[in-house]
Amino acid sequence: MSPVATAVANDGDDVRAAAAGDRRAFQRLYHLHVGRVHGAVYRLAGYDHARAEDLTQEAFVRAWQKLPGFRHESAFGTWLYRLAVNVALMDIRARGADPVSMVDDEHLPDPGQTPFCAAEREELQRAIALLPPRARAVLVLHDIEGWRHEEIGNELGMAVGTSKAQLHRARGLLRKTLGSAAAGEMT
Repeated sequence: MSPVATAVANDGDDVRAAAAGDRRAFQRLYHLHVGRVHGAVYRLAGYDHARAEDLTQEAFVRAWQKLPGFRHESAFGTWLYRLAVNVALMDIRARGADPVSMVDDEHLPDPGQTPFCAAEREELQRAIALLPPRARAVLVLHDIEGWRHEEIGNELGMAVGTSKAQLHRARGLLRKTLGSAAAGEMT
Protein backbone atom coordinates (compact mmCIF):
# COMPACT_ATOMS: atom_id res chain seq x y z
CA MET A 1 0.00 0.00 0.00
CA SER A 2 1.34 3.44 -0.92
CA PRO A 3 2.20 5.92 1.87
CA VAL A 4 -0.77 8.12 0.88
CA ALA A 5 -3.17 5.16 0.85
CA THR A 6 -1.87 4.08 4.26
CA ALA A 7 -2.30 7.62 5.62
CA VAL A 8 -5.85 7.83 4.24
CA ALA A 9 -6.71 4.42 5.71
CA ASN A 10 -5.40 5.56 9.09
CA ASP A 11 -6.92 9.04 9.25
CA GLY A 12 -9.54 7.90 11.78
CA ASP A 13 -7.59 9.23 14.76
CA ASP A 14 -7.24 12.64 13.12
CA VAL A 15 -10.93 12.65 12.21
CA ARG A 16 -11.94 11.97 15.83
CA ALA A 17 -9.46 14.55 17.15
CA ALA A 18 -10.57 17.18 14.64
CA ALA A 19 -14.23 16.52 15.48
CA ALA A 20 -13.32 17.29 19.08
CA GLY A 21 -11.80 20.62 18.01
CA ASP A 22 -8.15 19.74 17.36
CA ARG A 23 -7.09 22.18 14.63
CA ARG A 24 -3.76 20.45 13.99
CA ALA A 25 -5.54 17.17 13.31
CA PHE A 26 -7.83 18.96 10.88
CA GLN A 27 -4.81 20.58 9.23
CA ARG A 28 -3.33 17.11 8.65
CA LEU A 29 -6.64 15.98 7.14
CA TYR A 30 -6.65 19.07 4.94
CA HIS A 31 -3.17 18.35 3.58
CA LEU A 32 -4.05 14.71 3.02
CA HIS A 33 -7.28 15.37 1.09
CA VAL A 34 -6.93 18.82 -0.50
CA GLY A 35 -5.61 17.50 -3.82
CA ARG A 36 -8.60 15.28 -4.54
CA VAL A 37 -11.11 17.88 -3.33
CA HIS A 38 -9.52 20.63 -5.40
CA GLY A 39 -9.38 18.40 -8.49
CA ALA A 40 -13.08 17.62 -8.30
CA VAL A 41 -14.24 21.20 -7.75
CA TYR A 42 -11.78 22.50 -10.35
CA ARG A 43 -13.38 20.34 -13.03
CA LEU A 44 -16.94 21.17 -11.89
CA ALA A 45 -16.06 24.88 -11.85
CA GLY A 46 -15.15 24.71 -15.52
CA TYR A 47 -11.40 24.75 -14.90
CA ASP A 48 -11.53 28.18 -13.29
CA HIS A 49 -8.55 28.29 -10.89
CA ALA A 50 -9.73 31.15 -8.70
CA ARG A 51 -13.24 29.75 -8.34
CA ALA A 52 -11.87 26.28 -7.60
CA GLU A 53 -9.65 27.71 -4.85
CA ASP A 54 -12.64 29.48 -3.30
CA LEU A 55 -14.80 26.36 -3.53
CA THR A 56 -12.06 24.18 -2.06
CA GLN A 57 -11.72 26.51 0.91
CA GLU A 58 -15.50 26.65 1.30
CA ALA A 59 -15.65 22.85 1.31
CA PHE A 60 -13.07 22.61 4.08
CA VAL A 61 -14.77 25.34 6.13
CA ARG A 62 -18.03 23.41 5.87
CA ALA A 63 -16.26 20.17 6.71
CA TRP A 64 -14.82 21.77 9.86
CA GLN A 65 -18.29 22.99 10.82
CA LYS A 66 -20.00 19.66 10.11
CA LEU A 67 -17.27 17.34 11.37
CA PRO A 68 -18.77 16.86 14.86
CA GLY A 69 -21.82 15.33 13.10
CA PHE A 70 -19.74 12.94 10.95
CA ARG A 71 -21.17 9.47 11.65
CA HIS A 72 -18.27 7.36 10.31
CA GLU A 73 -20.69 5.44 8.05
CA SER A 74 -18.25 5.99 5.18
CA ALA A 75 -14.60 6.89 4.97
CA PHE A 76 -13.83 10.48 5.87
CA GLY A 77 -12.36 11.08 2.41
CA THR A 78 -15.58 9.91 0.77
CA TRP A 79 -17.69 12.11 3.05
CA LEU A 80 -15.44 15.11 2.41
CA TYR A 81 -15.43 14.53 -1.34
CA ARG A 82 -19.25 14.40 -1.46
CA LEU A 83 -19.46 17.55 0.64
CA ALA A 84 -17.06 19.31 -1.76
CA VAL A 85 -19.04 18.21 -4.82
CA ASN A 86 -22.20 19.54 -3.15
CA VAL A 87 -20.47 22.87 -2.48
CA ALA A 88 -19.48 23.10 -6.17
CA LEU A 89 -22.97 22.17 -7.38
CA MET A 90 -24.58 24.69 -5.02
CA ASP A 91 -22.22 27.34 -6.40
CA ILE A 92 -23.27 26.48 -9.95
CA ARG A 93 -26.93 26.83 -8.95
CA ALA A 94 -26.30 30.08 -7.07
CA ARG A 95 -24.74 31.58 -10.19
CA GLY A 96 -27.98 30.91 -12.02
CA ALA A 97 -26.50 28.06 -14.04
CA ASP A 98 -28.51 25.16 -12.62
CA PRO A 99 -26.60 21.98 -13.47
CA VAL A 100 -29.91 20.20 -13.99
CA SER A 101 -31.42 22.69 -16.43
CA MET A 102 -31.33 22.28 -20.18
CA VAL A 103 -29.16 24.50 -22.38
CA ASP A 104 -29.61 24.35 -26.14
CA ASP A 105 -26.64 23.83 -28.44
CA GLU A 106 -27.01 27.32 -29.88
CA HIS A 107 -26.24 28.79 -26.44
CA LEU A 108 -22.76 27.27 -26.42
CA PRO A 109 -19.96 29.81 -26.65
CA ASP A 110 -18.32 30.00 -30.06
CA PRO A 111 -15.46 27.50 -29.88
CA GLY A 112 -13.59 29.52 -32.49
CA GLN A 113 -12.89 32.16 -29.84
CA THR A 114 -10.24 29.91 -28.33
CA PRO A 115 -7.74 28.00 -30.45
CA PHE A 116 -7.81 24.29 -29.67
CA CYS A 117 -5.56 21.35 -30.30
CA ALA A 118 -7.61 18.28 -29.35
CA ALA A 119 -4.49 16.20 -28.61
CA GLU A 120 -3.48 18.39 -25.69
CA ARG A 121 -4.94 18.02 -22.22
CA GLU A 122 -5.28 21.77 -21.78
CA GLU A 123 -7.40 21.95 -24.89
CA LEU A 124 -9.67 19.20 -23.63
CA GLN A 125 -10.10 21.06 -20.35
CA ARG A 126 -11.08 24.21 -22.22
CA ALA A 127 -13.59 22.25 -24.29
CA ILE A 128 -15.12 20.74 -21.16
CA ALA A 129 -15.32 24.22 -19.62
CA LEU A 130 -17.37 25.37 -22.63
CA LEU A 131 -20.04 22.72 -21.97
CA PRO A 132 -23.31 23.86 -20.41
CA PRO A 133 -23.32 23.32 -16.63
CA ARG A 134 -25.61 20.26 -16.69
CA ALA A 135 -23.65 18.52 -19.41
CA ARG A 136 -20.34 19.39 -17.73
CA ALA A 137 -21.52 18.15 -14.32
CA VAL A 138 -22.67 14.77 -15.65
CA LEU A 139 -19.57 14.32 -17.83
CA VAL A 140 -17.18 15.23 -15.02
CA LEU A 141 -18.93 13.11 -12.41
CA HIS A 142 -19.23 10.06 -14.69
CA ASP A 143 -16.20 10.05 -16.99
CA ILE A 144 -13.64 11.80 -14.80
CA GLU A 145 -14.70 11.12 -11.21
CA GLY A 146 -16.04 7.63 -11.92
CA TRP A 147 -19.54 8.01 -10.48
CA ARG A 148 -22.32 5.61 -11.51
CA HIS A 149 -25.46 7.01 -13.12
CA GLU A 150 -27.45 6.12 -10.00
CA GLU A 151 -25.15 8.30 -7.89
CA ILE A 152 -25.31 11.15 -10.37
CA GLY A 153 -29.08 10.90 -10.52
CA ASN A 154 -29.36 11.01 -6.74
CA GLU A 155 -26.95 13.93 -6.42
CA LEU A 156 -28.46 16.02 -9.21
CA GLY A 157 -32.08 15.02 -8.65
CA MET A 158 -32.59 13.37 -12.02
CA ALA A 159 -33.59 9.94 -13.27
CA VAL A 160 -30.87 7.45 -14.21
CA GLY A 161 -32.04 7.62 -17.82
CA THR A 162 -31.72 11.39 -17.78
CA SER A 163 -28.17 11.08 -16.48
CA LYS A 164 -27.33 8.67 -19.30
CA ALA A 165 -28.93 10.97 -21.86
CA GLN A 166 -27.03 13.97 -20.50
CA LEU A 167 -23.76 12.04 -20.64
CA HIS A 168 -24.45 11.15 -24.27
CA ARG A 169 -25.31 14.80 -24.97
CA ALA A 170 -22.18 16.04 -23.18
CA ARG A 171 -19.94 13.72 -25.16
CA GLY A 172 -21.58 14.84 -28.41
CA LEU A 173 -21.16 18.50 -27.55
CA LEU A 174 -17.56 17.86 -26.58
CA ARG A 175 -16.88 16.13 -29.90
CA LYS A 176 -18.59 19.00 -31.72
CA THR A 177 -16.56 21.62 -29.85
CA LEU A 178 -13.27 19.79 -30.34
CA GLY A 179 -14.10 19.07 -33.99
CA SER A 180 -14.91 22.72 -34.67
CA ALA A 181 -11.69 23.80 -33.02
CA ALA A 182 -9.64 21.29 -34.98
CA ALA A 183 -11.33 22.38 -38.22
CA GLY A 184 -10.54 26.01 -37.37
CA GLU A 185 -6.84 25.18 -37.05
CA MET A 186 -6.80 23.57 -40.49
CA THR A 187 -8.08 26.66 -42.27
